[in-house]
Amino acid sequence: MAELPVAKKSVLYCGVCTLPPEYCEFAASRKKCEEWLKDAHPAEYARLYNDQAITQKLAMTTLSEDRVAKEAAKMEKAMSKEEARMARELEKKMSSKVVIKRVERNKRKCVTSVFGLDVFGVDLKKTAKTFANHFACGGSVSKNPQGLDEIVVQGDFSEEILELICKNHPEVPRDNIELTEEKKPKKVAA
Repeated sequence: MAELPVAKKSVLYCGVCTLPPEYCEFAASRKKCEEWLKDAHPAEYARLYNDQAITQKLAMTTLSEDRVAKEAAKMEKAMSKEEARMARELEKKMSSKVVIKRVERNKRKCVTSVFGLDVFGVDLKKTAKTFANHFACGGSVSKNPQGLDEIVVQGDFSEEILELICKNHPEVPRDNIELTEEKKPKKVAA
């Protein structure tokens, strides 16, 4: 017996909350989802948010008036929490520093460590590989004494790394990048 071919359905997903547009009303970023749908897919927006669709949705609900008000207040609170969370994340990003440190190993050898890029959403492994390829030296991601990830590049490339970060990662503000130097203490002859 021959099987009938099944037609594939194409499902639209929201570019903001990644849910189907029918479920965006349950997300915390409902207004942003609505704006995205209006810009990206006007026909779908008209289908979901025209006056007839809204009155039809209201007719299907069995909530009392006070319950509707509670649900609206709950959604408003969730949206304000989401906006506050996003504002805190942005403030954290703007207050955090990227530290480029030149560490002297022995007499003329040194390494350059870069710490704090992960806060800005930079992929450390890819960036370490970029540094290693660009400077033709060893570059890796390792844990620092505080237990956090940092990029370690063999050689003194602190100024060049600063320029490369500014060029390749515009999301990292130049004001948030610090250059420091760490030297080993000299041994006192007895």
